[in-house]
Amino acid sequence: MLRSLERGIEGGKWFALMDKVYRIANLQSAFNQVWSNGGSAGIDGQSVKAFEAQEEQQLQQLSQELKSGTNRPRAVKRVWIPKAGSNEKRALGIPVVRDRVVQTALRNVIEPIFERDFAEQSYGFRPRRGTKDALRRVQELLNQAHHWVVDADIKGYFDSINHRQLMAKVGTKISDGRVLELIESYLKVGVMEQCKGWEASEQGTPQGGVISPLLANIYLDKLDWIISNAGMQMVRYADDCVPRAQRAERARLGATAQPMREGPSEPAYRSRFQTAFGGCEQKSWS
Repeated sequence: MLRSLERGIEGGKWFALMDKVYRIANLQSAFNQVWSNGGSAGIDGQSVKAFEAQEEQQLQQLSQELKSGTNRPRAVKRVWIPKAGSNEKRALGIPVVRDRVVQTALRNVIEPIFERDFAEQSYGFRPRRGTKDALRRVQELLNQAHHWVVDADIKGYFDSINHRQLMAKVGTKISDGRVLELIESYLKVGVMEQCKGWEASEQGTPQGGVISPLLANIYLDKLDWIISNAGMQMVRYADDCVPRAQRAERARLGATAQPMREGPSEPAYRSRFQTAFGGCEQKSWS
């Protein structure tokens, strides 16, 4: 995909991307991915199986809407699910199936553009990477005597992303106005919750949205490089990150730096450093 996109680079930015998004072959591939993932219906009640029953017609319609600029995303259905390891619940956003198809088609096109420049220490929601890879890297760093750890908590990350700043980061690599408008439309589409009605989305990306993890990685890429340039190693999986250092002074440097405080609605992250080696159980992950 990236090789075919490179014909559309001008001034270090990619343009003329929308025609790649609405190609039937791309939309077909996107629906296959949505079908494989399954999932519940959104606010319109249409299931993946119901979409599949009219697959060709649905994909043709989506292609025409994207080509003509008439595609309008529907509000995301908000449901509450148990939070792992806690009695609390977290919000999950469920887009309608047709929006999941478009978001997947969009991700197919723009992910390679950003993926090639992401920091090595980022493992969450990236192609050919996963939790076991992150755990192996943690083990490697322990074996290399990186025993000082900064336990960083990015509070309410997905719900707190500043739309303006996120779009500015996306705009550093993409200049296709229609693609930028499509991305922003998914950020601002709003949510619907039973008994509460529609609610505007002033900030954040809905957890459960197909494109949300990629946008989250784009937003945090600067943090990855700041930590790396400070001489620390870090393993990050989405909004969970563990910067590590061989000396306490380096760990304190990472703990006191607050690169995410760029604006009043940026997610703050609080850090505390601890000597983790003594209480860390050594394991091997294969």
